[in-house]
Amino acid sequence: MEQKKPLIVLTGPTAVGKTGLSIRLAKAVGGEIISADSMQVYKHMDIGSAKIKKEEMDGVAHHLIDILEPSEPFHVVTFQKLCRQAMEQIYANGRIPILTGGTGFYIQAVLYDIDFTENEEDTAYRSMLEALAKKEGPQYLHNMLQKSDKKAADAIHPNNIKRVIRALEFNKQTGMHISEHNEAERQKESAYASAYFVLHDDRQRLYERIEKRVDDMLAKGLVQEVEQLKAMGCTKDMVSMQGLGYKEILCFLEGECSLEEAVYRIKRDTRHFAKRQLTWFKREKNVIWVNKQDFAYDEEAILKFMKQKIKETTGIGDVST
Repeated sequence: MEQKKPLIVLTGPTAVGKTGLSIRLAKAVGGEIISADSMQVYKHMDIGSAKIKKEEMDGVAHHLIDILEPSEPFHVVTFQKLCRQAMEQIYANGRIPILTGGTGFYIQAVLYDIDFTENEEDTAYRSMLEALAKKEGPQYLHNMLQKSDKKAADAIHPNNIKRVIRALEFNKQTGMHISEHNEAERQKESAYASAYFVLHDDRQRLYERIEKRVDDMLAKGLVQEVEQLKAMGCTKDMVSMQGLGYKEILCFLEGECSLEEAVYRIKRDTRHFAKRQLTWFKREKNVIWVNKQDFAYDEEAILKFMKQKIKETTGIGDVST
């Protein structure tokens, strides 16, 4: 049987501190980083996506950052394809891929090698649902999902129209519930010799970090960044502009709410997003939880623990300091 290739995953809720730790980890194991983030793929979207700066990379190669224009769509199938290409390149370099980011579905798609080909798009049905969402509002669509797949409806926010449509579409095409499909995919064995870390922190501290991060983004020029995107022709129906921070500031710029209201929504919705991320990771199997408070917030101790776990799960023995 062919030996599985090593893969390290470092994920966790937004603002928990993944970026800095990923750099140290990459240096320790001879790794290169692949961003598992649905917003950092976009050019010109740096502040709102908390994108890592060139100097912060500290010489560590990063993949899937700044590769698309904001007008281009990006979804899990595209991510999976680009991620596989990046991994092949990293293995060819004799390095180890480190998948870093907070989009759990993207990570699952790569880790368990999910096959999306059997479920081609039904464009007529999708167009009908999109038109229905525009006419009746997102809640109408969510109510439809609630009737056909309650478990999926409970897991998907009503405003996430794209995922609600995907769930309804899946049900129509296959007769299956997407919640059952996702559960079955979760039971699959990892396609890699993987170490799957979830970085976590005390909820109150995490929420404080989120508040501070949003304030920092505004100080760095988030409003100006969205103004530039708007001037480039970016609109709220683009996938890129659905990102947290972008859609709220766009509402402010279009006179739909005050800046104060927009900032309040960003902070509130980011907290809710962090909560949903944790719910997702708690359902995943073979996850290694890294609770920062258990290590008294000592990154050296966290790194030592992670290197030991990598040795146990992937068989990578020679992990330098």
